[in-house]
Amino acid sequence: MTAIPQGRARRAVLVSAICALVVTGTGLTGCSEDPDEGTNGVGKLPAAQIQSRTRAAAESADALRLSGNVVTSGRTYRLDMRLNSDGGSGSVTAQGATFQLLRIGKELYLKADADFWTQEDGKGDGSDSDAAADKLDGKYVKVPSGDPAYRKFSGFTDKDVLLDGLLTLHGSLDTDGHHEQAGTRTIRITGDKGDGGTLDVSLEGRPYPLRLARAGGAGTLTFSAWGKNFSLTEPGRDETVDYGKQLPTS
Repeated sequence: MTAIPQGRARRAVLVSAICALVVTGTGLTGCSEDPDEGTNGVGKLPAAQIQSRTRAAAESADALRLSGNVVTSGRTYRLDMRLNSDGGSGSVTAQGATFQLLRIGKELYLKADADFWTQEDGKGDGSDSDAAADKLDGKYVKVPSGDPAYRKFSGFTDKDVLLDGLLTLHGSLDTDGHHEQAGTRTIRITGDKGDGGTLDVSLEGRPYPLRLARAGGAGTLTFSAWGKNFSLTEPGRDETVDYGKQLPTS
């Protein structure tokens, strides 16, 4: 159940009471509160303009938090990332394995336990690779820029790349009523009546995107902490392993 702010709850009760008096006294059959009262006004705009406004708001924000599922190339990734203009940090889960990503500028680090590296190597048979995995356990492994893993995972830490790829609805745009996301009033826009994805846009403050259901069941994501910047700290030398030009397994 979504909590309704007290002020809005009292207003709703008052409106209901007035409606009851109007109906009783005049025989009128309808009375409703303006859902856009006290909002930023985007709920009254056509869907294309709402999408344009929410993209502009997202692009101008210094930072955000993104969490949820993304399905790409047949694989599901569970993301919980904090992103800003300098990079990002957070966790990614895929095929039951969870690892941490940290990018500061062009430097990308991957941190995981020994089981992750053993699974990546495909062995786990007591061989030398197991010993190498033990050495990587809990360490920040610097991902070489030329390694396939760099291109694969750096996108999860890039605010502009992620938002550009995600905040797209496919097909004809339309609005789909007023909703709420984590207690914040939203207007929902859809692509092809929902088949092309749905996006909930905040009606309070800046029109930031708050929830995205991607087309074709390709994942659902929530966005929060817009504009709340944070610091990215480079791991210490004793916490870092640098393999040079290629990871032990890619």
